[in-house]
Amino acid sequence: MSEAYLEQIAQELVSRAVRAGAAAADVIVREGDEFSTTVRLGQIENLKEAGSRVLGLRVLVGMRSASAYSSDFSAASMDRLVERALAMARAASEDAAGGLPDSDWLGRHPGELELYFSDVAEIPTERRIAIARRAEQAALDADPRIKNSEGAVVEASTTTKAYANSLGFVGSYRSSYCAVSVTAIALDSSGGGRMQRDYWYSVGRGADALDDPEAVGRRAAERALRRLGARKVATCRVPVVFDAETARSLVGHVFEAVRGDAIYRSASFLAGKLGERVAAENVTILDDGLRPRGFGSRPFDDEGVAPGVTPVVENGRLQSYLLNTYAARKLNLRTTGNAARGASGPPAIGPKNFYLAPGARTPDAIIRSVSHGLYVTELIGFGVNLVTGDYSRGASGLWIEHGELAFPVEEVTIAGNLADILTHITEIGSDLEFRGVLAAPTVLVEGLTVAGR
Repeated sequence: MSEAYLEQIAQELVSRAVRAGAAAADVIVREGDEFSTTVRLGQIENLKEAGSRVLGLRVLVGMRSASAYSSDFSAASMDRLVERALAMARAASEDAAGGLPDSDWLGRHPGELELYFSDVAEIPTERRIAIARRAEQAALDADPRIKNSEGAVVEASTTTKAYANSLGFVGSYRSSYCAVSVTAIALDSSGGGRMQRDYWYSVGRGADALDDPEAVGRRAAERALRRLGARKVATCRVPVVFDAETARSLVGHVFEAVRGDAIYRSASFLAGKLGERVAAENVTILDDGLRPRGFGSRPFDDEGVAPGVTPVVENGRLQSYLLNTYAARKLNLRTTGNAARGASGPPAIGPKNFYLAPGARTPDAIIRSVSHGLYVTELIGFGVNLVTGDYSRGASGLWIEHGELAFPVEEVTIAGNLADILTHITEIGSDLEFRGVLAAPTVLVEGLTVAGR
């Protein structure tokens, strides 16, 4: 269906809700196609092609609100949807912070964000399967010690989204996504039969942004091979270098801590700290909704608010929380355009392109600056308490001796506190790459406890 048709559906449902007695209403309409295949040892293990469409309605009756959704776009279904949503709203509790954005908050980015590329939908199924086979075979051929595979996955999707509300806003946009990934298994040839696994992947808005399948496969094999012979280390307190993939998880914890809903509930170690120094002076974290081809970019958020670039942490100081309309009203602030909404339920708070700004040094230079420490390539578990900032996660990676990667490490735990981690970031790498809505370059943190044997 065209963007114009989805906009028409959204506007029609808003009108039906208002005519039926809603004081205000808004509607999300989404239609998309998705594909995924998993190839293992050359054989297709999974193949999925699916299309979906859904519309979500939110109505307000006084200070009460409710949401309902359906995949049926017929007039009769819309009437039932409106009736059901209004009945739930009348039974809901009053909440003065609820409702649509103020009308002067509404708007859309007028420029081209490059979110949709037709080549994603045009790739034939046979070629997508061939890409997965090529990626996996490259991993298997990379080294005789690569004895097995957990498979290669190719994904592709396209989505059209429209939004309309009773304040007169209506808009729509299309987006696309594709990815290829491989997980390789290496066998230690020195004896003992120990195996290690690791993965690599490439993602893009358009197919032209993907790395060659063979390069993805070889990188997955290299990562698996470097883990062979891994061992524990004695418990110590040392500098820890997080590679770009694991540093991204640190940035994710910061995002969770600056979400407006965590702040107004006093469920974050960053609550009440606007304007204060919360990180090292070299730390700047931005939430950018306008990055071309960004996985979190969009011309408007899921409440019709134009996105922008929000400095969250600037030179170590906390400058902003991330807010939708509800959180903004609870905190007596202005929304930052971070409303994220599925078909059901009220808008939540999601990242745009939330990232740690890069530094000047390469990852190799950062590693060379460490006399003894841990280079982390994988984190395990969810041992993070956002209320207190306490941090404890399983990890694996490579031990650093005199600035060189000496041997692989596994079955250790990294422990500290997020507040201390942020203030002890001494180096930030130049290797920032956007592979999702969260991104970070390599990061060096001075003085974390690594618990081993």
